[in-house]
Amino acid sequence: MKTIDELLAEGVDGKRVFVRADLNVPLAEGRITDDGRIRAVLPTVKALAEAGAKVVVASHLGRPKGAPDPAFSLLAAAERLGELLGAPVAFAQDTVGPAAHDAVNGLQPGQVAVIENLRFNAGETSKDDTERGEFADRLAALADVYVGDGFGAVHRKHASVFDLPARLPHYAGYLIATEVGVLKKLTEDVKRPYVVALGGAKVSDKLAVIDQLLGKADRLLIGGGMAYTFLKAKGHEIGKSLLQEDQIPAVQEYIERAEKNGVELVLPVDVLVASEFPDLKTKAPANPTTVAADAVPADQMGLDIGPESRKLYASKLTDAATVFWNGPMGVFEHPDYAEGTKAVAQALLDSPAFTVVGGGDSAAAVRILGFDETAFGHISTGGGASLEYLEGKTLPGLAALED
Repeated sequence: MKTIDELLAEGVDGKRVFVRADLNVPLAEGRITDDGRIRAVLPTVKALAEAGAKVVVASHLGRPKGAPDPAFSLLAAAERLGELLGAPVAFAQDTVGPAAHDAVNGLQPGQVAVIENLRFNAGETSKDDTERGEFADRLAALADVYVGDGFGAVHRKHASVFDLPARLPHYAGYLIATEVGVLKKLTEDVKRPYVVALGGAKVSDKLAVIDQLLGKADRLLIGGGMAYTFLKAKGHEIGKSLLQEDQIPAVQEYIERAEKNGVELVLPVDVLVASEFPDLKTKAPANPTTVAADAVPADQMGLDIGPESRKLYASKLTDAATVFWNGPMGVFEHPDYAEGTKAVAQALLDSPAFTVVGGGDSAAAVRILGFDETAFGHISTGGGASLEYLEGKTLPGLAALED
């Protein structure tokens, strides 16, 4: 895989460089609530611009249905990119049409343009190779060189991620190079003890990575909504807590395998419960109570790990040499249920281990809860991509950058 440093050494002055970024930022009423993914691509965009390239930045945002939708416009992301660069950024109101060509043709060396949401064109996400290829051909007409730097999308076989690199000289940007280097530390020659903390809502989202980790990790800490399927699989009462009943057989098998393989599987010992899900808009006080994790009342649901579980999980991270964390421990968006996620984040900061926050809600929680991002070993920009890499899958966007 060639890197951007090799491209810069070859020279890019005056060349049109297509940067596939991940500007899929959260929006609330048209405003960006977390610009982490935009900041993540800055080193690549700055380096290319300073070297005299005409930089064409492209990304998806949300899940539009293959047609323009103002709710998913990249305009706000383009404006924020310009603010962070300290220079004007042109914005094209289409992806491969006249506006895109005008924006690119109007660039001078060192300038940057952002084209509209790639998913406004059905060819971007099409499962038909021909349709994707045709869209990739039209994107290729905008550039001389391709730089892949949207790590959050590399697990997708999309036109701008998989097909376009085959049509242009291609290189990995700084973000992708960093992300892959970090993930190799979690899969090759891992420093031990290796502890993995997994949370989030659905256990089904994490089964494949748990399957892999049962042969690699020394300790697994399970929290979030997925923990209740584990507790149910052990025969415990979970009340109205989130449950994926169809996953119980798989979870029971994993519990047995963990014991057989000598992998310590840590589940909550107490949880915070309430009779209903909290209001995340008003954040009105929820007044939860704490109960034993194996005795949730029938009319209550678990929404965060309890104080004893927080202490337990923190203690299981103190001796770690490597930690990977993906998924919050509870409904962290509400202050009454944020303490479990805070406790895990703080334990990572207190640990001497190499710590990796695996993107998605975990990365959002770090920022929303006010932690210093730079204090962690690495915060990934791609939760799904990170998990699929750890599962051992071939990621289309990385395979496309290989020579």
